[in-house]
This record gives sequence, structure tokens and C-alpha cells, in this order.
Amino acid sequence: MYPELFHIGPFSLRSYGLALAIGFLLGILLGMKRSPRFGIDKGFILDVSVVAVISSIVGSRFFYVIYHLDEFRGRWLDTINPVQSSGSCGLAGFSMVGGIVLAIFAILIYSRYRKYPFLKVGDVIAPSFFLGAGITRIGCFLNGCCFGLPTECFMKMIFPTNSPAGSIFPNTPIHPTQLYASAAAFIILGLLILLEKKHRFYGYTFALAMMLYAIDRFVVDIFRYYETQVMVFKGTPIEISNNQAIMILLFISGFVLFIVKFSTKSNKHK
Repeated sequence: MYPELFHIGPFSLRSYGLALAIGFLLGILLGMKRSPRFGIDKGFILDVSVVAVISSIVGSRFFYVIYHLDEFRGRWLDTINPVQSSGSCGLAGFSMVGGIVLAIFAILIYSRYRKYPFLKVGDVIAPSFFLGAGITRIGCFLNGCCFGLPTECFMKMIFPTNSPAGSIFPNTPIHPTQLYASAAAFIILGLLILLEKKHRFYGYTFALAMMLYAIDRFVVDIFRYYETQVMVFKGTPIEISNNQAIMILLFISGFVLFIVKFSTKSNKHK
């Protein structure tokens, strides 16, 4: 594993952070390239992308912290301060789902403020999310986080004991769920581009993206390791992670949006 690419004094360049930055950059470029087709100014896509980046980072950090309060007890400033109490630089611990939720609301508010149709904006940038997610999950793999449960399937991998995965499951084959998630993101990216040929209304690609991501994340999370504090319906046959619960709501939202827009009498690009 290569969680840290290099360090100079207290500063270290981590593979996850680099993958995240590359994912954001390429996602923004893809969105700007797609924007003319939907009649949206490239400058606005750049602006809304900055909003999305900031809100997703804040949401991801917040969602992680509220489920790991014991980790920060007695040093609460570490939740937001890039210079940690240990002397290291950088924040460790993010939850992608929290970032997605806050980013959607932030984009909605900003689009309305700038008087751009939210669903049209969603169609433009939805594929960008999957491009970024596919790259970012490679960073998760190199970091050894977001790992899976023990398995004996042909995809099994043993992570180094000095990685997050190896510290929980030392010398144990586990699912490389980071790679599952990365592959799924790139596949969905391709599907969205392919299905977009049948684009019938604004919100079409955005609704499909919500449904496909919800399915992707729900399934991958079946094989992923989670701490007990992030599980809901504990001790029941339907015990799931909080992320899976949110994915159910996300799928329902995407499905309702798709059906409502599809069934509208004048449903072409409204």
C-alpha cells in the first residue's frame, strides 16, 4: 500500500488526497465540456463545482465526525483544524455519503440563486461525480481504508498490518471493496453517457445517476466492513449501515423524479 507518497517535515502528500484532487479536477473539466450541450455557461459550471467541492468536503467530514465522536474526544479542534494536535498536517476521516447529501443541497441552493434550472445542472454534472468517485476510490485502495469483510472469494486480498484494513483484519483475506466501488463508478459513468442518447427531459441523467449510485453503494456495502456505531436496525434481520439507509432514500428520490418527469404530458426538456 502507498498511503503516503512523500512527506516534507510535517507535510505529507497522501495518495487519497491526491486521488481526490485529481477526481475533482477531471470531474470539473468534464462538466465544463458537457455544459454547452445543455445551454449552460462554462463559467457557471466552474463556480458551482467550487460550491460542490467545498460542500462535499464539509459534509463528508461532518458525517464522519458525528459517528466517531470518541476519536476526537478531548481534542475537538482536530475535527476542523488541518494542523492536528499530533503535529501532523491534514485531515483524516471522511464519509462520501455525507458529502453527496450536502453537495446536492448546496448545488440546489446555488443554482436557484444564480437562476439556473437545478435539474439541468444536475444532468450536466452527474457523470462528473462518477468520474471523480472512480478515481477517488483508487486512493482509498492505496490508503487501505473503506475496506471489506473477510472472504475466501477469488477477489480476496490481504492488506498490510500497518494499513487501516490490516489493523482490523491482520493477515486475513478481505474483499477489496474500494476496487468494487471504483469499477462500479466507471461502469455507471459509461452507462450514463450511453443512456443519455435517449435524454427526454431535464433531470433524466440526474435521476438515473441517483438510482444507479444507490444500487451500486447499497450492494458494495454488503461486502464492506463498518463499525457497529454506524449500523441501524441493530440485532434485527434487516440490519444495515446508515449509508445503506440513505441509499434507499436516494433511490426512491431518483425513481420518483424519473417517473414524474417521464409521465408529464409535455415531458421533453422541461
